[in-house]
Amino acid sequence: MVRGRSKTGGSGDGFAASQSNTLFEAVSKRQAIRSGAIPLAERMRPSLLSEFVGQTHVLGPTSFLANAIDSDRVPSMILWGPPGVGKTTLGRVIAARTTSVFVSFPAVLGSIQELRDIVSAARERRAYKAERTLVFVDEIHRFNKAQQDAFLPHVEAGIITLVGATTENPSFAVNAALLSRCKVFRLEALSEEALATLVRRALSDAERGLGWAQLSADDQAVRAIAQLARGDARRALAILEAAAEYVQACGETSVTTKALAASNEKAPLLYDKAGEEHYNVVSAFIKSMRGSDPDASVYWMMRMLKAGDDPLFVLRRMLIFASEDIGNADPRALLVVTSADAAFRRMGMPEGIYPLTHAALYLACSPKSNAVKNALERAKALVEAHGTLPVPMKLRNAVTKLMKQEGYGDGYKYAHDYDGGVAPGETYLPDAIVGESIYVPTDRGEEARIRARLASVRGTR
Repeated sequence: MVRGRSKTGGSGDGFAASQSNTLFEAVSKRQAIRSGAIPLAERMRPSLLSEFVGQTHVLGPTSFLANAIDSDRVPSMILWGPPGVGKTTLGRVIAARTTSVFVSFPAVLGSIQELRDIVSAARERRAYKAERTLVFVDEIHRFNKAQQDAFLPHVEAGIITLVGATTENPSFAVNAALLSRCKVFRLEALSEEALATLVRRALSDAERGLGWAQLSADDQAVRAIAQLARGDARRALAILEAAAEYVQACGETSVTTKALAASNEKAPLLYDKAGEEHYNVVSAFIKSMRGSDPDASVYWMMRMLKAGDDPLFVLRRMLIFASEDIGNADPRALLVVTSADAAFRRMGMPEGIYPLTHAALYLACSPKSNAVKNALERAKALVEAHGTLPVPMKLRNAVTKLMKQEGYGDGYKYAHDYDGGVAPGETYLPDAIVGESIYVPTDRGEEARIRARLASVRGTR
């Protein structure tokens, strides 16, 4: 109707209507911002590469991706990183900076038919408008195999440019065929300095942020927000927004650490019991015990337990460690962990945390030896290399008269008949591998005594 009036009534009416619509949109947007209808994190989402904070290894002026964006030759890619580091935003900025149309495709709800529709539209754009279609798939690790396979021919033909975002390791979460057609960019958790920059920017930005409210925050409060956010920009801005609402409700104008404590609950730990972070923390736990660092060992164990990991899983890892990484350097280590396991099963949580901590500290402080593991590997290698070698006749037990006639047990020396319980010159391995040393104890802890005794025994033999 406005267009019709513009044609018959002259350009003045159309211009006035246009001004009115623009003013209405501006007022509506301002009201939405001030009412909190649009979250602060969404309002402050960067629209330009220059607004990105951090990720200089990916978006620096000489980086591959920055040059690809500038030259409008963006490849299909996987953006891998923790939550709140700008994966979705980067996808949108790439589309805006290049001759690409941005299409979002939900990994969980998207269907194969929807993908076909997207591909059909992409073909038309490329044929008639010379436009590329950038298909952004958030949480691509949630795609099933059929969905991932459906992308393959279209990515390979260049009909669409795929930008997948994931918090999971792509080598675990994305099919090898699709992954081979994409370039992987790893985004890192934001530093506290970067998060502090984002917080200050949000406080001063009157158009998108909180600048209209004329709030301030001291350095201590900004640092506290950056620490609470743990590398997540979205979380940092959510914490700031909650604190700002609390401050305004109290009739104050300064965000302080006291206001933060009153307005924010404790942030949950970043941990996924089925994902990469789980294995990262478990690896850190094992390596800290192996490195004889009791402080780090207990810290990583507590990270696992606080994040909801099963204490029995932690105990299982310690049981393995007691033999694999300590062994006979301290034979009591295995007894300590089995006792901790039994105690935990009787006590449960929360008191059961004590025997777990007791065991972790004991393992970390014990002398280390991987001689048990090495002996196991050597024995396995000999079996695989030589197969089922026959048992020497002298070691066979003659349980029947026929066996005795066949020579079973002939020449066997009963060890207790000799000094020190060692039969001189006797061997116990199959003839083909006599002389092989499978168990080689270290000179650490109790194994030093075992090593000296074995040297004497082997010398007697």
